Amino acid sequence: MSATPSRLPVTAKAPRHPLLRKLLARSYPAVMGVLNVTPDSFSDGGHFYAPGPAIRHAQRLVAEGADIIDVGAESTRPYGGASPVTDDEEIRRLKPILRDVVKLGIPVSIDSMKAKVVAFALDAGAAIANDVWGLQRDPDMARLVAARHVPVIVMHNRDMADPAIDIIKDMSDFFARSLDIAAKAGIAEANIVLDPGIGFGKTAEQSMTALARLDHFKSFGLPILVGASRKRFIATVGPAEPEERLGGSIAAHLIAAQRGAAIIRAHDVAETVQALRLAAAIEDKR
Repeated sequence: MSATPSRLPVTAKAPRHPLLRKLLARSYPAVMGVLNVTPDSFSDGGHFYAPGPAIRHAQRLVAEGADIIDVGAESTRPYGGASPVTDDEEIRRLKPILRDVVKLGIPVSIDSMKAKVVAFALDAGAAIANDVWGLQRDPDMARLVAARHVPVIVMHNRDMADPAIDIIKDMSDFFARSLDIAAKAGIAEANIVLDPGIGFGKTAEQSMTALARLDHFKSFGLPILVGASRKRFIATVGPAEPEERLGGSIAAHLIAAQRGAAIIRAHDVAETVQALRLAAAIEDKR
């Protein structure tokens, strides 16, 4: 049986960040559109590596209804094979596009596990830190987030998948450690979003279990973000390449919304927004 998440003492009683309040104010989840300025991301590596295509794609995400644009300059593909890059290389990839993306007028999150990169992005106008290692990889990350008073997405991750573990307990323990790090650094708990890290350090079965039992993590009392878009677990129920997984992505995200997800991270923004709005409209008729 999985352990029940323990509540940690809140060191900062600050109200929720205005940006998060706005994103969480409606009846269906906010949608975070994905912009990878990388040559090797699992789904769209190289498509938006050059500044022109990257900015045009960001414009398209806004036009399709994205509430946030999540910009990443290093592939963190969950199945290995990505080439690690230095923080200076991440910054080099971000410099030509980030300020132009910020000028589009919707919040930008920076998808990086490196505090130096996040600091650069925040200086350029990004508004949210998105750490795929949940404040547990770069020791400077929590201090940076606390000093800048920005929302932070804390994602569960593992170096390797282990089919033998209780993944729900592992995730709960990971989040408890992350929240302890955040509290000690002085991050207001109200500014933290939890991400189960679908596909990261998990077997396909464990990713599906995490989605099926997503409401377990509501015990932490924090907003939940889910990014199941185009992930490989979808292909285990019907072989499909990443760009052919739209149906599975939407199914996973609708289930996540039913289980309490407040933010959905997606590649296919227009279709995801339509599905979430329709589901909410139908639910309103009950």
